[in-house]
Order: sequence, then C-alpha cells, then structure tokens
Amino acid sequence: MDYRKCASEILTAIGGKDNLASAAHCATRLRLVIADNGKVKKSVLENIEGVKGVFEAAGQLQIIIGTGTVNKVYDEFIAMAGIEAASKDDVKKAAAAKAPWYKRAIKTLGDIFVPIIPAIVATGLLCGLLGGLSKAFPDMAGSQLFTLLDIFSNAALTFLPILIAVSAAKIFGANTYLGAVIGMIMIHPNLVNAWAVGGGTETQTLWSWFGLWDIQNTGYQGHVIPVVIAVLLLSVIEKKLHKVVPEMFDLFVTPLVSVLVTGFFTMTVIGPVFSQLETWVLSGAQWLISIPYGIGSFLMGAAYAPTVVAGVHHMYNAIELSMLADSGKNIWMPIATAANVAQGAAALAVAVKTHNRKIKSMALPASLSAFMGITEPAIFGVNVRFVKPLVAGMIGGACGAAVSSIMNVYATANGVTGIFGFLITTDSFLGYLLTFAVAAVVAFILSWILYKDAAEESTEAPSASDSEPVKADAVYDDNCVYSPLKGRAVLMADVPDETFASDVLGMGAAVDPSEGKVVAPADGEVSTLFDTHHAIGLTLDNGMEMLIHIGINTVELGGEGYTAHVSEGDKVKRGQTLITFDKALIESKGYKTITPVIITNPDDYSEIVKAAEGEVSYLDKLISTKKA
Repeated sequence: MDYRKCASEILTAIGGKDNLASAAHCATRLRLVIADNGKVKKSVLENIEGVKGVFEAAGQLQIIIGTGTVNKVYDEFIAMAGIEAASKDDVKKAAAAKAPWYKRAIKTLGDIFVPIIPAIVATGLLCGLLGGLSKAFPDMAGSQLFTLLDIFSNAALTFLPILIAVSAAKIFGANTYLGAVIGMIMIHPNLVNAWAVGGGTETQTLWSWFGLWDIQNTGYQGHVIPVVIAVLLLSVIEKKLHKVVPEMFDLFVTPLVSVLVTGFFTMTVIGPVFSQLETWVLSGAQWLISIPYGIGSFLMGAAYAPTVVAGVHHMYNAIELSMLADSGKNIWMPIATAANVAQGAAALAVAVKTHNRKIKSMALPASLSAFMGITEPAIFGVNVRFVKPLVAGMIGGACGAAVSSIMNVYATANGVTGIFGFLITTDSFLGYLLTFAVAAVVAFILSWILYKDAAEESTEAPSASDSEPVKADAVYDDNCVYSPLKGRAVLMADVPDETFASDVLGMGAAVDPSEGKVVAPADGEVSTLFDTHHAIGLTLDNGMEMLIHIGINTVELGGEGYTAHVSEGDKVKRGQTLITFDKALIESKGYKTITPVIITNPDDYSEIVKAAEGEVSYLDKLISTKKA
C-alpha cells in the first residue's frame, strides 16, 4: 500500500488542510475534526484504496483503515496537512466544542455513566445468575452462600449515588472525594430509605422553606440526575474558591465551604426538585413502553437506531439506571437489543446478497459486531450508507421490541445487549430469545428484499450496442493507454480542477467527450466503482492501475445522469462498456464533463505523456508510457 498516496487522497477528499481542525488515530481509524463537513466528499473517501469505511460519530469524521496501517497513513497525513499530532482526547475535546449544547449535555451524561457500567454489569450478572440458580435449586435461597452472594449482587445499586458522584466529579473537575461525600450525604442512614418510603414508611420534615414547602427526610436511593446536578454545583463552587481563597487557607476553607453549601442546597432544593423531574421522566418512559400490545415499545424500537446516528443514545443509560434502582427491572435493555440485532441482521443480508467484494468484506464483520451489541460499524459503515438496510433494521427493531414488551422481558443490569444479554435476562430467557429472533429475521428478510447492488438498481438497461465491444485494431501495445471515450484529447494540466491538474491523484491525460459512454481501454478488473457512478477504477491485466473520473465535481450530482453497466470486482474486456452518462443533462446542471484518465501507480513508469492530438475515438491511443 502506498501510504503517502492514501494520505494525500484523504486530505484532498476532506477539503484540504484548511478544512482540518484536528487529527488523531486509534488502533484502526483516523479520527478527524472537520471545520466544514459540507466540503467533505464522503463517496470519494469510501473508495480510496486502503479505506475500509467512513462514518461520523461524536463530532468526528472517522476513517477506517486498519491495524498496523493506520499509523503509517497518519504520519504521512499530518506531515502533508502541516499540523501537530494530537491525542484521541484532544480530538474528542475539539469535536465536543463544536457540538450543539444539547449534544454536549448528552455526551456529558454518557461520560459520567459509561465508566460505572462495569460495576452495574458485574452485580447485575450476579443477580441474574442467583435468580436462575434459586429457581433451579429452591433450597439454595436459604443458604449462607446465597445470602453472601446476594449482598454482592445489589451492592452497586444500593450505593449507586456514590458511584455516580465519584464519576461526575472526575468529569466536572471536582475533587473526587468531595464528590463521594455528596453522594454519601444523599443516602445517609439517618435519612429514610427511598425504597422504604415507597413501601409506606412515614417520613418527617427535614427542612421547611418559610412554611410554604416542607422537605422530607427521604434518601435518594434510586435517583440519578439529582446526584449529577449536585456534583456540578460542587465543582463550580470548588473551582471558584480555589481562585479566591488564599493558598494558606485553601486546604481548610475550600473543602469545608464546598461541602457545606453544596450539601445544603442539594438536600433542600436540588434533590427534591430534580428527583421529582426524574420521576416524571422515568414514569413517562415506562408509560410509553407499557402502552398495550407493544405499541410504545414498537415506536421506541424503531427510533433507537436514528438516535445512535444522531449520537444522543447515551441518554438511555440514565433511564436504565433509574429503572434498575427503582424496581430492579431494566425493561429498556430488550428494546435496545432488538434495535441493535436488527441493524446487524440488515447488514448481514447486504453481506450475503452483494456481489461487491469490498462491501461484503465490510458488512459481514460489522453485522457480527452488532450481534454482540456494538452497532456503529454496521450502522455507519453499511446501513446509513445504503439507507434501505437502515430502514429494514428499524422495522425489525420495532417488531422485536414489541415482542419484548408483550412478553414482559427485562434485564437485571445494563451496559450489555445482543448475545451477551442472555446472561442478564435469565428471568425471561425465552422472551429474550424470541425478541432476538423476531428482530433479526424481520430485518434480514426486508433488507434482502430492499437492497440491490448499485449496478442492479440502474433503471436504464444497457442497449445492445452498449453490450457489444467497441471495434478496435488487432494491434495492442502495453506501453500505450487507449482512450476510453470519444472526444477531444486534453493535457492534464489544462483540466479545470487543481486536484487533477497538479497530478495529486496520478498522471495521465483527459478527454473532453462528445458522447456519453466510457469503455474499458484494456482487459482487466473493476477495482472501484463509486456509488455515484461518476468515476471508476480499473486494474488492467498489464499491471496498470487507472482512475477514470467523468466530469469535474460531478460527485455532487449524487449519481444523477450516470448508469453503471458493471459492478466492482467484475472482469472486463477491452472495448466493453463500463458507464454511460447523459452528457446534456450533466452540462445543463452546470458541470463540465471533461474526463481525466489517470494512471494511479505512476511510480511504476519512467514516462507518462499524452500521445494524442485533437479528436480521438474509442480505443485510439491517448497516453504513451515507459516502464520504470
């Protein structure tokens, strides 16, 4: 792989270095923050050699390249862009700063809840296993071992406000131990346990605001958002005090005042107000899901994937944790599983049906990942790209979610979906299995019916003359490139696009076409067919790699006016029709149809020059070469 060439093409496709705000990489992906996403040519990026997928997430343009390769492309990329290497955290911060306020708020919630998910998963799995074992072995429920393990299984939920407070303190920049103190205050043993209050235990007035509003001495077990707001207030107060309190008093004054002020307002204002708001939100979510006949769950199952695309799905963590803390039953998790599995099944249908090797190699592992609960590769790499599989997945997810509601499926933890979700749904195993199956089968069938490879979707069938090879002389010279179009030969330097004229993508010549047809200049294979059909890449049997780009900036047409007669991976013969295009339509839209014919492996040649003057017909000599 030519790492420099790959990096150069990526930089060009994102709109150049002036459109790049920040860049980093992980084990498999370039992570870029773009100044103006409207300048990014995504279809061009997807078809660059070495690029295995492109998607946007968390405000970043993420380009999948692969382990062991991405770091080499990245080194070339930042050298060309003239920027300094950035860490993933730097890129995340740059991306977050660009996001709207509501996305930043949702991301913050995600950052707070995601680190504590392992604790919930661990205890939730144990809870589920204990439940299953006690049903299989009823005598076990009274054993000492069961009693001990039962303590382990509910510890995280019992002290959930402390876990949230510590995590929130880290995110907001407060002292983590002071954050823990605020969490402890909210579930202090001197307060009446919130679950006991729900069971009818009486409370007393803890504080009264002028006799108009009495605050009861109720703890905040089972509540999430009040803790987050309280620690946010703590961070604001603490940071302000660090600035104004003299250093010699800071160690004593700042912690004392921070905890005193935050604790007072938490117990008398923040806790009562936000716990009530959270109760209303939770009740609304549970009401929606519990609409008879699975209608509410059906709607939420359909809406889940679009929220992933929008990057706002982290808000569900708060709902799930509240459900677990309130009743121990997470009825949201089966809905998420139905949506995730359905997107995986839709991508699997694409992988099975497509004849495009690149799409197949991307869709198959992406679908398997979704069955494990990680849906981004399937959603962004396959389903959003082709739209119809996304819709099929939404419908499958809706059907599976409806089944989960009708069968009262629930989980005993959160943070796990898909196949591993069976471990935390032991109390409703069969219902979860049916949810899984319905979502997958419906999505697969619909995606199979709706998806068609690009060439199959063409509404304009090739005519008999298009199917027949163009007549050509018997003499063929491997040192020449024969014109794939009929028209006027043009120097590459005269092409009205700096990318082509400067030989960034390779060297060659161009044709200003008089007819709307492109033929194969020699025997070979279609290595790349752009989704919009405005460009095609060939690997010829003589070793030459070629890009034929029909028109300037014509990717913006989205495929309008172009018809492909071959698919990626097809073997083609010299003179075979590859693409036809409506020249008049394209020009009426304001685009030039001048077509660069580019040799993209120029290092294999010591000389590449235009060989034709004036008018050329199909398979006339266009470019002369010499092997290096």
